[in-house]
Amino acid sequence: QVHLVESGGGLVQAGGSLRLSCAASGASVSAMGWFRQGPGKGRESVAAITWSGGSIYYADFVKGRFTISKDNAKNTVQLLMNNLEPEDTAVYYCAAKLPMASRFDYWGQGTQVTVSV
Repeated sequence: QVHLVESGGGLVQAGGSLRLSCAASGASVSAMGWFRQGPGKGRESVAAITWSGGSIYYADFVKGRFTISKDNAKNTVQLLMNNLEPEDTAVYYCAAKLPMASRFDYWGQGTQVTVSV
């Protein structure tokens, strides 16, 4: 089992920045990432990073604005969000998957990010 706790959400004006953090405890993970669900929208992937090789994925709509990073020893992942837009308003969820798993099986409770005009 993996327990995930997100932090760092809040209210920010358009063009501002926020840094989200996620701490994992329990079983070792092979990858961690961030997903989000905006009002009236389904859950969508934002960014992910693998633990061993450090491969990184970004959704097209955040490339050049968001940066994902990790600390393997502490089992933490961060998402630095710059140039935030109102369309980024969503609940952001941290997720993790175990070695050999093909999907993200563990999810945090989410942290609210609200971007005002």
